[in-house]
Amino acid sequence: MNKQRIVLGGGCFWCIEAVYRNVKGVVSAVSGYAGGKRPNPTYENVCSGATGHAEVVDIVYDADVISLEDILDIFFEIHDPTTLNQQGADKGTQYRSVIYYSNENEKKIIEDAINKHQQRFSSKIVTEVSELPKVYPAEGYHQNYYNVNSQQGYCQVVIAPKLQKFMMKFPDKLQ
Repeated sequence: MNKQRIVLGGGCFWCIEAVYRNVKGVVSAVSGYAGGKRPNPTYENVCSGATGHAEVVDIVYDADVISLEDILDIFFEIHDPTTLNQQGADKGTQYRSVIYYSNENEKKIIEDAINKHQQRFSSKIVTEVSELPKVYPAEGYHQNYYNVNSQQGYCQVVIAPKLQKFMMKFPDKLQ
């Protein structure tokens, strides 16, 4: 297995995690916080907007099964990378579009993906691209949130449509 890691933020981490848990080649998808200044932040700290952290998903994948390019194609399809600090009704810096990379090769692949996907959008992609900081796993009740709470309103109205979009657009990437 050729394990690689990428950390993505695109609004509420429940949405991103729900999609990537269904992607063939993804070994793990863990909701967490990254990019802020406070060590060991809690959900309440992050929601205040005062820590600077983004809600992210720490993804480990098998690069022999799925490429970083494919992971990024999914990412740019399931959220709006042109809205600054917002996805739908979720507003604040914790909901920013962000990709954290581990090395210069990943950074180049990310930059190429942004250039490729920019053609689809009339507004500029504002996704932050930064070197991987420390990632703090979110509290246990946030992990695998959609599968545990799929009947909850937010899951039905916000997460389920993103999951459906992924399944329709990328049927060959489904586990």
